[in-house]
Amino acid sequence: MSQPTPNQPAVSFRLSKAEWVLVFITMLWGGTFLIVHNVMTVSGPMFFVGLRFAAAALFVGLVSARALPGLTFTELKAGLLIGVSIMLGYGLQTMGLQTISSSQSAFITALYVPFVPILQWLVLGRRPGLMPSIGIGLAFVGLMLLAGPEGGSLHFSEGEVVTLISAVAIAGEIILISRYAGKVDVRRVTVVQLATASALAFLMTVPTQERIPDFSWLLLISAVGLGAMSAVIQVAMNWAQKSVSPTRATLIYAGEPVWAGIVGRLAGERLPGVALIGGALIVLAVVVSELKIRRQDEADALQDDEGRQREAEL
Repeated sequence: MSQPTPNQPAVSFRLSKAEWVLVFITMLWGGTFLIVHNVMTVSGPMFFVGLRFAAAALFVGLVSARALPGLTFTELKAGLLIGVSIMLGYGLQTMGLQTISSSQSAFITALYVPFVPILQWLVLGRRPGLMPSIGIGLAFVGLMLLAGPEGGSLHFSEGEVVTLISAVAIAGEIILISRYAGKVDVRRVTVVQLATASALAFLMTVPTQERIPDFSWLLLISAVGLGAMSAVIQVAMNWAQKSVSPTRATLIYAGEPVWAGIVGRLAGERLPGVALIGGALIVLAVVVSELKIRRQDEADALQDDEGRQREAEL
């Protein structure tokens, strides 16, 4: 990390290359809810999730074929754990989309924002600081305001409950990716996690008693298209989170319901005024977190400089 100089501003709002990648995949992510919601008219949730991630695993596997023979035990373990969390996250989310709207699903799913720092503390032992905690709180309030036309007051149906549980699984996915990001080959671990998610989703059709759907172009095109999109998203997440902290990544992902709301609006769903206030709070949450991260980095660098100066004097 470069040392700060007197000419550098105290706070920088510029996004890094990795952060811009996360912003882009968040836009893609937000656009998937409406597609999945429509597909639920022709397929069961677990079969579709299995088909979707089978396509994603195939795409990544073809591109990464030469790297696959070097698979390590750590990469296998990471891929399996992340794959389980992906299956639970996307499987339960897709199950919820059978009975709730795409926008509502996006808003509830995005409640993983306040779950991440808690899991990060429990799993990685990294306690969030004051400003990131305030940012998380603002994001939570914003997401609740975005939750519906009743000003964020949620009355949980069965679809909403399983979607909320999926948010916990997605938070776990982000934590696991951050934990292993610097220790594994992105290509190999992505293939393993996507293949694991696909296999487990197909297996889940047995206890859930899903029937195999009839052939449908909507199902095929959606599965292949979302499979390709999932491949891009998973590779990008694994790569970008090598240099972006879990808290920072989570707050960028918090923009996902905003993009979902925009897509829903274009499809005929109306975004009420209170939802716009919620979106503004999410943007504010990102700014607050950015202030904390930049200032803390500079404070640490300044302490290091002072420590070196004292050692030189001794």
